[in-house]
Amino acid sequence: MTERLDGVIVATALPYAEDAGAPAGLRPDLDKFAEHCRWVVENGCRGVGPNGSLGEYSSLTDAERREVAQTAIAAVKGRGIAVIGVHGVGAHQARHWAELAAEDGADGVLCLPPTMYRANRGEVVHHFREVAKAGLPIMVYNNPIDTKVDLTPDLLAEIGQIENVVAVKEFSGDVRRVLEIRAAAPHLTVVAGADDVVLESLLMGATGWFAGYPNVFPAESVELYTLALEGKLEEARKLYEKLVPAFRWDSRTEFVQAIKRSMDFVGRYGGPCRPPRGPLSAEQLAQVDADMKLATS
Repeated sequence: MTERLDGVIVATALPYAEDAGAPAGLRPDLDKFAEHCRWVVENGCRGVGPNGSLGEYSSLTDAERREVAQTAIAAVKGRGIAVIGVHGVGAHQARHWAELAAEDGADGVLCLPPTMYRANRGEVVHHFREVAKAGLPIMVYNNPIDTKVDLTPDLLAEIGQIENVVAVKEFSGDVRRVLEIRAAAPHLTVVAGADDVVLESLLMGATGWFAGYPNVFPAESVELYTLALEGKLEEARKLYEKLVPAFRWDSRTEFVQAIKRSMDFVGRYGGPCRPPRGPLSAEQLAQVDADMKLATS
């Protein structure tokens, strides 16, 4: 498997249009979504990652979820890569979504351990073995905050022996993990998963960034990524210090709402979320806007 799933891949937010006949009165606006996917790639990002938590995959119907994936794949084909979220409660669901992604022409998949169940080590390994049968490059996603399953470096070393597993999105927030993973599983691409530790992660040897705030700042994010990989620390730190207050929203409970608000702030379309995500409070809106004013100053 030659595809490393590195570079800046945007965990794409999903725009909705009001529709009384759709769940919660909102339907995915696929035209706006396709335009957004093209926009982030045109601004230097390597690709898009639809149907992640930022893309509200768990609030979509099965039909919508596949349409979103197909839209992203078609939008960036020939321009960038599409890495589809295939998260599922069990191995059979995740494998099903991976097989559909392969059928639809995806370049890779992003996959959590079993969701809604605290799987043990053997169950986790089985989960990824099943997903690997779809034949696409896999970016394993470590998010112990939400899944309650921690893909530790020694467990990643075992998972990394599975054919087609090529990368890990590391979202524990512990930058010490980057060097630990590189030592335990040197063949895996380490991908920064939390925007507010991205510079630290890149300086420690991560070579990818599966990112939320490039929905707002694609060109600036690519610049930050490039400066970090080139070792231009002073320039990278100067840019990062301006952006990181906004980036911190990526690690908060209301990250989807905050990133969509930030998109609205810069003249893109973020718009509403589907339940269970509700609106930001007045205090949160004020803080997002203050952080964005700093980032755009």
